[in-house]
Amino acid sequence: MSAPRGVASAVLETLEFPAALERVAEHAAGPLGAARVRSRRPVADADAIRAALAQVAELAALLLRDDDIRAEPVPDIAPALDLLGVPGSVLDGAALGGLGRALVAARIVAADLGRLADHAPRTAALRAAVPAKELETRLSQSLDPEGQVLDGASRGVARARRAVREARHRLVERLAAILGALDPSERAPDAAVTVRGGRYVIPVRGTAWAKVGGIVHDESATGSTLFVEPPEAIGLGNALREHEAEEQREVLQVLRDLTELLRPVRESIAAAWEMCIAFDDLCARARYAVLVNGFAPTIGTGPLAVHDGRHPLLVASPPDPLSTSGRGGTDVVPFDLILAPDEFTVLVSGPNTGGKTVLIKAVGLLCLMAQSGIVPPIGPQSTLPVFDGVFADIGDRQSIAASLSTFSAHVAVLKDILERAESGSLVLLDEIGSGTDPAEGAALAAAVLKTLTRRRAVTLATTHLGALKQLATETVGIVNASLQFDAETLTPTFRLLKGVPGRSYGLAIARRLGIAGEVLDIAERAVPDRERTLDALLATVEVRARELEARERELAAGEQRVREDAARVDARGEEVAGREREVTARARGLEQAARDQTRAYLLEARKKVEEALGRARAAVDEATAKEARRLVEQAIDETDVRETGETRETGKGKGETWLSLEELKSRRQEPASAKGETWLSLEELKSRRHSTTTATTEISLRGLRADEAEARLIKALDEAVLADLPYLRVIHGKGTGALRQLVHDLLSADTRVARFGFAPPNQGGHGVTIVEFTA
Repeated sequence: MSAPRGVASAVLETLEFPAALERVAEHAAGPLGAARVRSRRPVADADAIRAALAQVAELAALLLRDDDIRAEPVPDIAPALDLLGVPGSVLDGAALGGLGRALVAARIVAADLGRLADHAPRTAALRAAVPAKELETRLSQSLDPEGQVLDGASRGVARARRAVREARHRLVERLAAILGALDPSERAPDAAVTVRGGRYVIPVRGTAWAKVGGIVHDESATGSTLFVEPPEAIGLGNALREHEAEEQREVLQVLRDLTELLRPVRESIAAAWEMCIAFDDLCARARYAVLVNGFAPTIGTGPLAVHDGRHPLLVASPPDPLSTSGRGGTDVVPFDLILAPDEFTVLVSGPNTGGKTVLIKAVGLLCLMAQSGIVPPIGPQSTLPVFDGVFADIGDRQSIAASLSTFSAHVAVLKDILERAESGSLVLLDEIGSGTDPAEGAALAAAVLKTLTRRRAVTLATTHLGALKQLATETVGIVNASLQFDAETLTPTFRLLKGVPGRSYGLAIARRLGIAGEVLDIAERAVPDRERTLDALLATVEVRARELEARERELAAGEQRVREDAARVDARGEEVAGREREVTARARGLEQAARDQTRAYLLEARKKVEEALGRARAAVDEATAKEARRLVEQAIDETDVRETGETRETGKGKGETWLSLEELKSRRQEPASAKGETWLSLEELKSRRHSTTTATTEISLRGLRADEAEARLIKALDEAVLADLPYLRVIHGKGTGALRQLVHDLLSADTRVARFGFAPPNQGGHGVTIVEFTA
């Protein structure tokens, strides 16, 4: 990424941009990801900036919900990839091992990115194809973690190494035998077989060499001990060398085979490696955004608007909840800097140590970070223009070597800025006009600021010169600002106040530091009336501003209390509504249970009545059965008139009058059974008697719900049976067929129904069911 026009490396150093990048790079998983972060530079392509920030914001939002997302560190395989591009080249074991580790990491990253496709599509776009897993398997089977070729890499390697071990064993045994046969005075103390110059030797005294013979490969520092390869061992040593050479040839063949296996997929490996580095870079930027609670700003759609801005190098760094490493720091006071469309120059004034320089450096650094694809520590709804040129004159540029005074150095920088800055540039000027006569310095500073404002370059300047504080009232596009200072304690609060110039507090600070009162009195009398009047006015404005701030805090606290009260009321309302819903649900449940119980009672009573009528029909003729029904109705009437019966407690309450069928029979001088008494309430018997008198041969169920239709049909069947009707017409309509199916299901389960079927077409067809009862 190349820097936009006008952002010189000196400006980046002045604004401490590399240090800010280092803060971000700390969150990378590997050195290559960290290096990628450090190499970032601001760009002037608005679309590219928006895309980069959107990608970071997307992943940062995901990290807040899932902190298991991790990048994988990868080794630097760039030299190996370059060598793969050279035909006939062979990679060594270490390079091949690095490629194997990179492939393993790439496969993990690709799988993670694949899982993020639904929740983070911008992040998942980094995913690249990974070469076949067989490559990783072959590399792991052929090389150990240090890149050494394993015995199982090929049969030739295994055979050659076995031969080397056997030859070495024979050689060492022979040398040990020769050494053991020597007289103790002829061999060195603690003598053992060793290696010198790649040959196996034995240490002997110099006086014994003539006896041992052979080749001397080395000697001790004193020359008293010689490392000799005896004649008997030379042949064995040569055989060992031959086997070792064979081993090297077999190892080289394995390395050549592995290299040729990887060469065709070189581009795929490079893409997968790049994916790992890019994802590490992105994860580092996302974790930084989460750590500093940064929000992606809107890019290039309006004037500069920074909400809740903080200097990246001063921002508090609590322990990272997404990382094992963290950084401690002190809290920094955030600032809001919002420019209107016709405001281009902000002139910040106020006392020393108030944070003016930190403020303008923070604004420049925030803009550079955003244009580098890093979400800076700013709040939501911030807007940053795209600056294609950034200029800064901050600090003491005095140079003895270049024979430049402080003022001359500043003038040289101002000259360069005036030659290059234009619309779309950001200019940061610290203590403009200082270093020379205040009147001339103020005049030069005013001219520079007016020129930059006419060019519509966004300019932030700091000053102590009182003459410049009135510049905003005289020039359109220039606005005053100050960093709040506590007049009582003479300490800075670091709160930015736009639209109000700051007081220098020079004499007040001097008085607090112990300068003699008579000296300060002389100094105060020497202050021009215009400056004294302006200072008094600013003091009044500050007092009024503090009063308004206190009032604002009170109102905000009151609003917070109102919101809390409203929240409590809403919560209470929700609780009451929940209880109301619960009571309603319980009432419905009880009502349904009562219906079910009533229906059970009715069905049981109907069953008993039907059994009694069945026995009556079996015992007597039809006339006798009709007479029995008449006697039942008469008994009900008589019981109703005489108000007699047995009082029983039921589930519906206490004090209801019930009459058993057996008692009713006894009242009519009919034989009663002592077993299986069935109790019916007088009201139910009276309703049954009433239904007999109002029975009809036709019933309509159209427009009723299922439960209503079921109750209506059962009642109609009971009335028809009691009235001894031969049939019943049930009108249910055609519709969807659900009601018709319900009717047929009920009729199929009713033992009183002999048969049923649809009416003829001219009498309703499939919309009517004819029910015939048993005799």
